[in-house]
Amino acid sequence: MLATALRVFFREIAVVGDELVPTQGPLILAGNHPNSLIDPALLVAVTQRQVRFAAKDVLFRSALLRPVLLGLGAVPIARRADHGTTLDNGDAFATLTGVLAAGGAMGIFPEGLSHDDAHLHDLKTGAARIALQTALAGVAPVIVPVGLNYMRAKRFRSRVLVQYGAPLTLDAALLAQAKTDLHGAARRLTNQVEGNLRALTVNAADWPTLRVLDAVRRLYQPPGISLSERVELARRFNAAYPQLAHEPDVAAVFARVQAWLERLEAAGLYDRDLQRNWRPIELAGRAVGHVLLLGLWLPLALAGGVLHAPMGLVIGLAGPLVSPRKDVVATTKLLMGLLAMPAVAAALVGATWHWLGGWAALAAAILMPISGLATLRVLERGLALQRLLTTSTRIFALRRELGELRAEQAELEKQVVELVSRHKPHDMVMLFPRDEVDL
Repeated sequence: MLATALRVFFREIAVVGDELVPTQGPLILAGNHPNSLIDPALLVAVTQRQVRFAAKDVLFRSALLRPVLLGLGAVPIARRADHGTTLDNGDAFATLTGVLAAGGAMGIFPEGLSHDDAHLHDLKTGAARIALQTALAGVAPVIVPVGLNYMRAKRFRSRVLVQYGAPLTLDAALLAQAKTDLHGAARRLTNQVEGNLRALTVNAADWPTLRVLDAVRRLYQPPGISLSERVELARRFNAAYPQLAHEPDVAAVFARVQAWLERLEAAGLYDRDLQRNWRPIELAGRAVGHVLLLGLWLPLALAGGVLHAPMGLVIGLAGPLVSPRKDVVATTKLLMGLLAMPAVAAALVGATWHWLGGWAALAAAILMPISGLATLRVLERGLALQRLLTTSTRIFALRRELGELRAEQAELEKQVVELVSRHKPHDMVMLFPRDEVDL
């Protein structure tokens, strides 16, 4: 249900670097915190592991938020800022270290408070202390920083990028320090997390730029490189682009990669799909799916828009007015939607029953969620009416489209390598031992 609600709220949830997250063993996800309860909800929804979170205990007093927090598996943490006294979080820390000791995953936002600033705040040492205490007890967790990048954090049907960073492991020197100086070791580890997290949250001017640069990185990187090399390559591209964006050849290749990504999206493909052989039945399945989209989902989406648009408008206008702080506007809108949708559906079904009878009410009860799903299906594919003909042509000629996209991919790979060779700083050490010069 949580994942469905988030897919309704966001037009697109993009995930980068999920291959960096260990699939087993003790794990701490350490993220920035720009969007209140939306942040942990996103990580729970997109991370391929069950994640427990720490949350300030005062949030559990809210009858509206308590079920959401319990559903997220949140662990209440008392903060001095909320209570003004010396506090004992021993039980909460024991719960979280217990999750890690059992090989589980926990999430934490080391900034402490959610905020709507454009920059990362200084990190608290709680995550580091939990990691070190667990390691000293015999089970060393891996820390994976997570950058949450919202295009418009407060707006319905916006986009969000979840970007996982390189895992941090606890080395022997750090653990040795923690045995005699836990506070100093925790501060040292926190500084490492902060450095990695800042790189994930400030590495591009906006989400579309980051999306294109990540595609450039994939076009450039040789096969079989390590995770650390992949992350370092991404960092280099993202650091160099702002200084080179004005160069005509860079701008031209950037625009061409962007157009290639849009063409992939229109065909319902990812660049990794170009690397495999497609069976005839798969190609036929894509065409049938598009016929259903045009003949079934699109008409239902038009009806769904009429039904759901007024509710969305009300929530969009009321959300900022009833939110206590700017950073919880999106959370407020999401919760309002979760409450309003069943209420509106019940009212519509009840009115239909009263005026048209039981069978009509049953039809309304079935069609309302289906029409909402159809609206999302159409919006997720980004099928604006003016793109339908182009998209249809590409879907029904998918075999030819795959060939053209592969040819364009090969040409882009050559152009990206040439750009790197042309604009690489002379004193930069090559990342890969190969003929081409690395960025």
